[in-house]
Amino acid sequence: MIQLKNSAQLKDMRDAGRITAQALLVAEEAIREGVSTYEVDAKIRNFIEKCGAKPSFLGLYGFPGSACISINDQVIHGIPSKKVILREGDIVKVDVGAFFHGFHGDSARTFPVGNISDEAKRLIEATKHCFECGFEQVKEGNRVGDIGNAVESCAKSYGYSVVRKYIGHGVGRDVHEAPDVPNFGTAGRGPRLCRGMAIAIEPMINVGTGDVKEMPDGWTVLTLDGKLSAHYENTVALTDEGPIILTDPN
Repeated sequence: MIQLKNSAQLKDMRDAGRITAQALLVAEEAIREGVSTYEVDAKIRNFIEKCGAKPSFLGLYGFPGSACISINDQVIHGIPSKKVILREGDIVKVDVGAFFHGFHGDSARTFPVGNISDEAKRLIEATKHCFECGFEQVKEGNRVGDIGNAVESCAKSYGYSVVRKYIGHGVGRDVHEAPDVPNFGTAGRGPRLCRGMAIAIEPMINVGTGDVKEMPDGWTVLTLDGKLSAHYENTVALTDEGPIILTDPN
């Protein structure tokens, strides 16, 4: 069942979203050549806890980190590790959430490590554009399929593919709520968007095939063909004033 939020609850979600977004700024500052993903994760956790919040992902379904940190052809769910050292030219996906005043925020970005290839730059920019196209469809009376259709159409315009196995979702008192928000779909189909809905729109865009595989660790997801993947996510809400991004650092 889709849980609609009232204005007071959306205010709490905005607070959780602000901490989430600021944690990504902490991650961006920490990401440098020679730094381990464990160190990045530790800084994220310390920041969230100093804000009086809790890392949403720590222990979620047994996940061992505070953030999912995935590199290059890793799509999502990378486990922070002291053994994984960032290198010049890497692209790093950081997916993080903060639980504050009973609600979660959920957001992801893809960051460069130093100088990256033109292909990687284009992929990162395209993935952000895919999110923007999806967000443009967050209007009262539209449907979830309008979002997914816009995301996939944008990805295809760049010659890229979307990951279909993993999707966006509702957000609220739980990290993952109804409805499912795929990065593909048919315009005019799916649950209708209405005021009070809070959802995570999160394009996962691949240079090559959209097919993926899971590592033996049970978490890390990679592109099937070993090509680059990028991730861009915000928690958004449809309010009386229209659509807003809840995971805004300001």
